[in-house]
Amino acid sequence: MSQLDVLCIGNAIVDIIARCEDDFLTDNEITKGAMNLIDADRAELLYSRMGPAIETSGGSAGNTAAGIASFGGRAAYFGKVANDQLGKIFQHDIRAQGVAFDTKPLDETPPTARSMIFVTPDGQRSMNTYLGACVELGPNDVEEDKVAAAQITYFEGYLWDPPLAKDAIRSCAEIAHRHGKRMSMTLSDSFCVERYRDEFLDLMRSGTVDIVFANAAEAMALYQTDDLETALGKIAKDCAIAAVTLSEKGSVIMSGDERVEVPAIPIDRLIDTTGAGDLYAAGFLYGLTQGKSLDACGRLGSLAAGIVIQQIGPRPQLSLRKAAEDAALIAG
Repeated sequence: MSQLDVLCIGNAIVDIIARCEDDFLTDNEITKGAMNLIDADRAELLYSRMGPAIETSGGSAGNTAAGIASFGGRAAYFGKVANDQLGKIFQHDIRAQGVAFDTKPLDETPPTARSMIFVTPDGQRSMNTYLGACVELGPNDVEEDKVAAAQITYFEGYLWDPPLAKDAIRSCAEIAHRHGKRMSMTLSDSFCVERYRDEFLDLMRSGTVDIVFANAAEAMALYQTDDLETALGKIAKDCAIAAVTLSEKGSVIMSGDERVEVPAIPIDRLIDTTGAGDLYAAGFLYGLTQGKSLDACGRLGSLAAGIVIQQIGPRPQLSLRKAAEDAALIAG
């Protein structure tokens, strides 16, 4: 296996994205701005009530992998789909974006995961996710050669919902560290943090995870505080590198005693926040694997996030490499 920059592991999900008003969320008892886990019946009900929709391959870590490839990085992905129509869509899309994806699909049920994403006029997205085939991702899907080849293996906190995936992640961490490589995770969602706070803290404090991504709400939820500075101080002590995004205020990156504040890029119009954190991680990790400073990594993250929130859908529709070259963040 030739050298990889980043291996991403996550729930392989096809996003079904539609616009709606806030009243729709209230009428359908959808928690705004969160990822709500739903069963197959609820998935069918919400799908039947959606307006015109765009279907696109998504999943948090899948979006990150696509972003890294768009920067010109060498990315791979582990995620479970079924051998069905949505599974084929996901497989085609992620490979077409230049990501190595060879996880064996399920022959039978459950079907490929899908997330109904409702975007309100303020750009907020409310996700309703049926995990389906995702929950079958496990240790047998770990391709040791890819883990050993990747400078960084990155996974999404959402993987702590399906139990088999935990064993796969721990296996990857052992392989990565044995080969002198690093592990990274995103906290994913403040509700996810509430469910697995102790386990997430243990992953960081035990050194299983070296690099952590969070937004302000997730960082504060992790330490059960409503004071951001308190949360930042604690997360800086708990892992080697922490990158905390602050929406339009940019991000804060901490490593030991080093603290770097990075501004958000100016945007013309906020369209859809789906994938903002995923693409920030893509830019940051790409920079890190290219030996960039923490400040430069954060600026690449801000660029990717700023681009994706000005479009519908979580996968970059423009070349992030060209955008980074135009912004003089990487050499042309």
